Amino acid sequence: MTGCSDGVLSDARIAAMSPAERRDLIQRLQRPLEEVYPPLVAHRMRRNRLTLMVGGVIGLIPWIVYLAFNLPANYVAQNWPATWIGFDCLLIVFMAATAVLGWLGRQLVVLPAFTTGVLLICDAWFDIVTAGPGRDLALPVLTAALGNLPLAVIMISGVVRILRVTAIRLWFIDPGMPLWRVPLVP
Repeated sequence: MTGCSDGVLSDARIAAMSPAERRDLIQRLQRPLEEVYPPLVAHRMRRNRLTLMVGGVIGLIPWIVYLAFNLPANYVAQNWPATWIGFDCLLIVFMAATAVLGWLGRQLVVLPAFTTGVLLICDAWFDIVTAGPGRDLALPVLTAALGNLPLAVIMISGVVRILRVTAIRLWFIDPGMPLWRVPLVP
């Protein structure tokens, strides 16, 4: 890198750098991953999480088949009000966390925002599949189509946008590159 005097880069020199030069500079300046997580710990954490997820997928497939053949078509649920009120309270907590962290402009907003989106999709799903036939189904479908699902799309796409902008700003990806190409640990 040229343009350094006494090993210090000027703002003008940094602004004049190409994307490849900036990426190289960032990679040179970033804290080595080994200082954050020893390689053995990072490898073990990744292996454990992958094992849990693959095990969960493998375990759920026969469970779903079993449920498909053994669950009754109708069932009177216990604690029905507590179930829905508790779910809606959880949704409020994640919506409030999203609002507060968004207002404060914190990156951590991605966690409650994504969770809020997923909870809104779950809420729409359970409202629709637990509704009675006919007119009882109209309101859940309407609230899902006009409320839950559009808001879920806004929450989840907002998280994807934040991740994408962050990856572009930190030179992890070029503006035209898909977000799914960002490595887990750059």
